[in-house]
Amino acid sequence: MIEVLPKEKKQKDEKTLILGQAVVDLLPLVEGESLFETVVPVHPVPGSPLEILQSGAKQCSLEVKVSVAEPLLTAAQILGGNLLKVTLEAAYSVPESFIPVGPMQNYVVGLQVPSGGEKDYPIFFKNGILKLGGEREPIPRPKKWPIANILAPGANNIPDAFIVGGPYEEEEGELNHPEDREFRVQAECLKKRIIWDVESRFYLDPPAVASFQKRVADCRLWPVEITRVPLVTAPKGKAAKFDKMEDESPLSFHGVAYVNMVPLLYPGVKRIRGAFHVYPYLDSTVYEKTKCLLSLFRDIGHNLIQNNKIGGITSPLSKAVISKNLKEDKIQASSIKSQSSDTPLETEPPLNNNPEGQNKLEKMSSQQFVEAGTYIVLEIQLDKALVPKRMPEELARRVKEMIPPRPPLTRRTGGAQKVVSDYHMQIKSISRAILDEYHRMFGKQVAKLRGDIDSETLEDQKCQLNYELNSSGKYFAFKEQLKHAVVKIVREKYLKTTSFESQAELQVFISELYVFLVDQMHVALNQTMPDDVQRAVPTVYTSSEQLRLFAFEAEVNEDFETATVYYEERLVREPQNLEHWLDYGAFCLLTEDNIKAQECFRKALSLNQNHIHSLLLCGILAVLMENYEQAEIFFEDATCLEPTNVVAWTLLGLYYEIQSNDIRMEMAFHEASKQLQARVTKQKSTGAVEYVEGRKVESSLGPLGITSVSSTTAIKVEAPTGSAAPLPTLGEFLEVSTKLQSQSQEPILSVLSQDPPISQKPSNLLVKEIPAKKETSKCQDSLTFLQPTQIHTTIFMETIRFLMKVNAVQYVHRVLAHELLCPQGGPSCEYYLVLAQTHLLKKDFTKAEEYLQQAAQMDYLNPNVWGLKGHLYFLTGNHAEAKACYERTISFVVDASEMHFIFLRLGHIYLEEKEYEKAKKTYLQACKRSPSCFTWLGLGIACYRLEEIMEAEDALSEANALNNFNAEVWAYLALVSLKAGRQLEAEQAYKYTRKLKLKDETLLAEIHMVQEMVGFGNPSF
Repeated sequence: MIEVLPKEKKQKDEKTLILGQAVVDLLPLVEGESLFETVVPVHPVPGSPLEILQSGAKQCSLEVKVSVAEPLLTAAQILGGNLLKVTLEAAYSVPESFIPVGPMQNYVVGLQVPSGGEKDYPIFFKNGILKLGGEREPIPRPKKWPIANILAPGANNIPDAFIVGGPYEEEEGELNHPEDREFRVQAECLKKRIIWDVESRFYLDPPAVASFQKRVADCRLWPVEITRVPLVTAPKGKAAKFDKMEDESPLSFHGVAYVNMVPLLYPGVKRIRGAFHVYPYLDSTVYEKTKCLLSLFRDIGHNLIQNNKIGGITSPLSKAVISKNLKEDKIQASSIKSQSSDTPLETEPPLNNNPEGQNKLEKMSSQQFVEAGTYIVLEIQLDKALVPKRMPEELARRVKEMIPPRPPLTRRTGGAQKVVSDYHMQIKSISRAILDEYHRMFGKQVAKLRGDIDSETLEDQKCQLNYELNSSGKYFAFKEQLKHAVVKIVREKYLKTTSFESQAELQVFISELYVFLVDQMHVALNQTMPDDVQRAVPTVYTSSEQLRLFAFEAEVNEDFETATVYYEERLVREPQNLEHWLDYGAFCLLTEDNIKAQECFRKALSLNQNHIHSLLLCGILAVLMENYEQAEIFFEDATCLEPTNVVAWTLLGLYYEIQSNDIRMEMAFHEASKQLQARVTKQKSTGAVEYVEGRKVESSLGPLGITSVSSTTAIKVEAPTGSAAPLPTLGEFLEVSTKLQSQSQEPILSVLSQDPPISQKPSNLLVKEIPAKKETSKCQDSLTFLQPTQIHTTIFMETIRFLMKVNAVQYVHRVLAHELLCPQGGPSCEYYLVLAQTHLLKKDFTKAEEYLQQAAQMDYLNPNVWGLKGHLYFLTGNHAEAKACYERTISFVVDASEMHFIFLRLGHIYLEEKEYEKAKKTYLQACKRSPSCFTWLGLGIACYRLEEIMEAEDALSEANALNNFNAEVWAYLALVSLKAGRQLEAEQAYKYTRKLKLKDETLLAEIHMVQEMVGFGNPSF
């Protein structure tokens, strides 16, 4: 904005005064517009009258209208082109020889952008401002225009464009690791830095976009050069000579940063920002890393640094490239830095005739970048992603097309007759509950009077019963139980679904309904016979967790038919529970029935199409069945639905590895590592660690429960038996057994098979999660020795835990190879434990033992190592060594990941060695943790051998209630009945023993011997 002053007398020309400047962004013209209007603020220049006017007043602004005759770009160019924005923020931790006093220096950074033609376009960032340390640069701060002729302060700021920074861990550069944080903080607060904050824009037409994308794919690292050029003051009236002096100014501190551009080829990525180390510019190193032969500053044209006055995008190169053989001769050095001095050595002669000396000193100066740890912060942003990313809506639609959502359950319709029948059932149920309460309160009194109760006593009992029902809340519970049946009668029989028009109509209806309900109550009570009430047999209900445990015990015994029955029973009970489908699918993976496993996983996904584990398992099955297109959709959908899921990103990377797509594999693994690091950082910041009875345990155990525990391993000094506190008696234990089954349970993950205590030989090994009761260890009552072991997890080890949990062993070895090569991974205790487990699954006991020895050497105090060694010796028949390993395992304060089977097998060994007292205590602990048919059976056998017949019968009855198809349970019940002298029970138990085909001939012979001794029990005598 210029003010033209009135012409004075004797004045030839009019005087003008610059009031201010405004900057109009013409970017809308590149975006396809041919006409736009905008209002821009006018920034006063120093000394302008606008400065006085605007103090305390609104800022002056201009309304600008811009139009062109026709659009600058065609529709095809707009659709296929792209806009590149490069923002250079700053260079931090610059060499100490950079001082703000003395000869003025121009700090320049440049890079080349490929175009559609043969030559690249250079982008320069000039006039960096050297600042001393002491405080951090403000955030957010505005970006600046790359224009040199802006005089008004504030006009060089780009509207609505700010440098906002962000967490170091989320950057794409080199200094984004936790160990770099302290150095970054010091460098950006205390050390010297050079500030640019300039954004340069570059339009890429469709050929340039293709060239840009190809260059990134061919050369992952792009060189960004930095140098320092002395500024020489021009003498007055000698501009031509000044230009010549600028051209001859030397290069010093010539460095290069290698920017990894590959993330721009990741799907959906439009921006990368990070910190990049500055290294000395060495031709061989630059060519090796970037395949770039020419230096932007030294070879392509040193005068471009000086002649590019606007500091932004230049036109195509107008002069030929200087020959490589002559490049040293073109370098002039009028002032160099000594290695031991921060000031220029003005008296040293120029090195025009000594190229080798010039190169040596240039390398010496550039080496100071490395010594100081200099790095630049750079942002590269595209308007559109080079590789489009599937939208979450598209992925969800594709998943829905492959696996349609399961329709909701059909409504159960019933007529008037059915609702009345339901009402009768509720009346009968409530009447039985009231009779039970009556017998509890007055049963002994009625028995003494033998039914001869007078009316006064009966009325008194009625009052007490009413009081008890009301005070205990049972009366209101009965009302709630009956409410649903009454509502259905109103809707189905009387067809009343709307509100009544008047209170009188409501009263009439209530009277009619009351009469009907009382009549039907009498009908129901008349149908209820006293015998039905007295002989009601309580049913034993097994929970879903118990069924899962029973199924697992069957599958590890290779009784797959029985395991299938248990899994299918869970599905019949709760067909809408997707966890049941996932468990059944994992079982099918174990039996290598991939088709059925795929069906199970897809049914689970149809129940909830946003369930991450279902998506991942469907993807795994798709890869196993070579349906790679579907697998990519499943994995991508999982990462879209839960971007913080480490396993999802890792599995996506493994898929891309199978497809030989290295760039996307790198992207997925990088994202997984970033999410894992973010989670670890968050846990450290929030202190997500729980303390359990004096020992520190990480709050999130991995699926294997092996090395995901960051804990202090403790060993009890006292022996596992003998001096330990006495366990509760069996009678006391049975009183609370049902309560223990209903309380919360913790996951105990078994690595190996479990076998029947007596008759069946173990032959299978599994990795499975089973429910178990949390047991409180009394580490406070015993002296402990603590050995801290800090464990670091990786993305691959987390994925291995997930794969082992779902029996996807085919994937495990591929992931183990990555874990071995991972910089944060490598051979670890958990690594060798997983290898041992996979070889145990193959029954390769030699290899398994070798890997277990390696695991023991790395973490001798890990209870999982000793537990797994115990399983190995148990399976190979070396029960003496197995016993020693199991006893050592249970002596640790921190439990192993599969204590259920350790107790079972240790108890089995005790029974074999006739240490029945130890066996009893061991099986009691197993029953307390996760009661099953086998735990109660082992306890019953131990009690029977100790001649504790009553306790043995109680334990065997519990085992029989949980599984009445176990022939061994019936055999020992027959022995107990024979010893107790109960002929009928003995014959019935023996009959089921023979019917279920007991395979233990020794036990069968023992039954026959006892039968002959007592003279009954075998009806065939």
